[in-house]
Amino acid sequence: MKVLIIGSGGREHTLVWKISKSPKVTKIYCAPGNAGIAQQAECVNIKVTDIKSLLAFAKTKKVDLTVVGPELPLTLGIVDTFEDEGLKIIGPTKKAAQIEGSKAYAKELMSKYNIPTANFRIFAEVADAISYIKSKGAPIVVKADGLAAGKGVIPAQTIDEAINALNVIMVKKAFGDAGNKVVIEEYLEGEEASFLAFTDGETVNPLPTSQDHKPIYDGDKGPNTGGMGAYSPAPVITQDLYNQIMDRIMIPAVKGMAWEGKIYKGILYAGLTIVNGEPYVLEFNARMGDPEAQPLLTRMKGDFIEVCEGILEGRLSQVNIDWDERPSVCVVMASKGYPGGYEKGKEIKGLESALRLKDVFIFHAGTAIKDNKIVTNGGRVLGVTAMGKDIKEAISKAYEAVDRITWDGVYYRRDIGGKALRYV
Repeated sequence: MKVLIIGSGGREHTLVWKISKSPKVTKIYCAPGNAGIAQQAECVNIKVTDIKSLLAFAKTKKVDLTVVGPELPLTLGIVDTFEDEGLKIIGPTKKAAQIEGSKAYAKELMSKYNIPTANFRIFAEVADAISYIKSKGAPIVVKADGLAAGKGVIPAQTIDEAINALNVIMVKKAFGDAGNKVVIEEYLEGEEASFLAFTDGETVNPLPTSQDHKPIYDGDKGPNTGGMGAYSPAPVITQDLYNQIMDRIMIPAVKGMAWEGKIYKGILYAGLTIVNGEPYVLEFNARMGDPEAQPLLTRMKGDFIEVCEGILEGRLSQVNIDWDERPSVCVVMASKGYPGGYEKGKEIKGLESALRLKDVFIFHAGTAIKDNKIVTNGGRVLGVTAMGKDIKEAISKAYEAVDRITWDGVYYRRDIGGKALRYV
């Protein structure tokens, strides 16, 4: 089987790593890939948004299965395009991907099907949004409606901060057309968690729980990023909460999409916050999380391709997925300045030393090869991932590996997984 993976981040490197272990797979392509992926797959220099060229490549190479990593090609309709040409591809259609592509659509879906979420209003006019913020007060959350690479959600502690967020999104257009509308919602004080599931449009097969760390600085301070680290499992999700999330959120979302005529197939990701023992949805994503993919897929036993086949053939209910009991922790190493501006082309040293550690995996994100050396090429550069007999050991191993890797301007949080230690 020939497999094409779309994307260039840590999530895609993790997918390449996992899929390469399948006895069914003979060849892996990745478009566009990165320096780490190039060690395990043939990288193809096609942008994730160039759907026409991706389709032509898949047809020319007789690709048997395409797995889409990032959200943008999904919202652009890559699944529809490939399926129209008779090609097998994992991910939701353009209409179904609206659950991530439009926060307004997702909130309206949740409201319609009684899925617990923060109270909200949707605005297309700045003046109306400002009036609403002044009437509600702060703290309050301002969200760009469209895709903003994980940076379009701005929690505001004061009215002035909220109005400034509106100006950034709707007036200055920091996220382009994604800011044509905003969702303004109540600020929920709780502990966040990630809940992902495979679905064929009917069966919902959950992955283990996980927790992301969005803000750039320790203690969850500073602006949001695409994610500075993650771990699995997340002890904040008790068995009772797990059942609630399935019964009140994941299953109703998949059923609701089907009733709307937008059958959802692929991976559905609910970003949650837990408030007084109750789960609330902050957002839905139409693909695997990054960096959640790293700890989740390192814990996954068995063949990822079999899960993909179950999704495509509508028989996910017959697919059993086993998981390693050991916790896994991923620490993202980033370029100084991220999520703002940063320099590229810094040589990365210490990768070989870190990889010599047992149960340590290094997944590349923003890397490239220059003069036969691996250099930085993005904001989030590496996802250093480790497994341990317990969460404390996994954290320790991850940071032991991180401490062996360096480049000019490296930055990372020192508290990834710390919340889990409160439950030990």
